[in-house]
Amino acid sequence: MLSALFVSDLHIKSLSDSRAQAFLHWLKSLGPDSVSHLFLVGDIFDLWVGNHRCFSDRYAPLVTEIRRLKLAGVEIHYFEGNHDLHLKSFWQEQIGIVVHTGPDLFQLGPWKVRVEHGDEADPEDKGYLFLRWFLRTPPLHWLAENLPDRWLLSIGIQASDTSRAYTSEIKVAHESKIREKLHHHAESIAQTVEFDFLINGHVHVHDEYGFKVGGREVRAYNLGSWLTPPFRILRLDSKGASWLTAAAPYILSS
Repeated sequence: MLSALFVSDLHIKSLSDSRAQAFLHWLKSLGPDSVSHLFLVGDIFDLWVGNHRCFSDRYAPLVTEIRRLKLAGVEIHYFEGNHDLHLKSFWQEQIGIVVHTGPDLFQLGPWKVRVEHGDEADPEDKGYLFLRWFLRTPPLHWLAENLPDRWLLSIGIQASDTSRAYTSEIKVAHESKIREKLHHHAESIAQTVEFDFLINGHVHVHDEYGFKVGGREVRAYNLGSWLTPPFRILRLDSKGASWLTAAAPYILSS
């Protein structure tokens, strides 16, 4: 039975913060009877780069729960964001979940679903797009995997704070314009890619948008963020999409 769940932009810094506790309790509530697919659509952590024990140790309870779901038969996909990069060496090679560095298309039950972090949706933001490319070049990948933990944390925390401020404050300050760009992006992608649902995150604006392509209704969802409540999760089943709301320590509503 299809029950696909999508979350993004939790920006977890510490296990003690409310977002981490909400996420941990929510993960513990899940099992193969309640979820068939779990999509982590980027920026789950405020910083995670490469395969470093400073991250896997810090967030060990979350890693344990995600591994448990994977071993129980849940299909899990992790999309890299702009705060979590070079993830394959840990999350794919050690935990066994599929890591995506860009958009991908899925057949989920009766639905064709395009999933992306969303940080490539604005072609006018050339500065960010260059940075995104640069951070994924082979030399930067090597550094991400080989820098000592203390150096990586020092550099990464500064870069993460800068990126979060840009995304959370500058972009959301112009929320109506961001929604226009999200809708334009969805309509543009629909001209070349056939899908029923487009699901993304990144800009921290909760949004859903329906439009028609060739007489066929499609829908685009931006997952928003967990920086402030409510902590939203999108659920997709054979009937369509709906929202869940999580809060520590329990799922409050659906």
